[in-house]
Amino acid sequence: MKSTLKNWRLAALAMVLLCVIDMPAAAQAADWSIDEARFGLAGSIQSHSTFEAGLFPSVTLFFDPFDAVHAATWQDTFLRPRVHTGAIVSTSGDTSQFFAGVNWTVDLTHSFFLNAGFGGALHDGDLREDGTNGPKLGCRVLFSEFAAAGFRFNEKLAIVATVDHASNANLCGNSNDGISHAGLSLAYRF
Repeated sequence: MKSTLKNWRLAALAMVLLCVIDMPAAAQAADWSIDEARFGLAGSIQSHSTFEAGLFPSVTLFFDPFDAVHAATWQDTFLRPRVHTGAIVSTSGDTSQFFAGVNWTVDLTHSFFLNAGFGGALHDGDLREDGTNGPKLGCRVLFSEFAAAGFRFNEKLAIVATVDHASNANLCGNSNDGISHAGLSLAYRF
């Protein structure tokens, strides 16, 4: 299991480095203006003892410094991820997190699309078992990933269903319950 995890992490690092090394000349100018903003509301999808009550408002900002919008082939799309950053806030005093990473969007039709990404997260939740309910996360820095499906109403507005997860990949001691949410977001493209 550890060697598989180590291989996965090395592959992810290699992919990110390849994106940076092979970025097109136009992307080297790196336009870091906000490309898209998503405002959402989610709930915990954890099991019984790790479930977190309440709602989780979120804000995610997307940037296109590698000019993904002009990618011509699937290989070009793969080498031009968008960058995202955001926060998920607990309304019940449980785990809130700040996250950032890279992501890719695939248009299925003019209106329907899929979006997935990975990166890292910082959180304020419990690290070790302390007799309380809620996830025990082992360390403050976690790996994070998400998958989403969306519907565009027009060029500016879309609704997006998202599932996200963050955990330490068993790199921080015995605790690794992870945190997972599912929810809906309203997306606005600039």
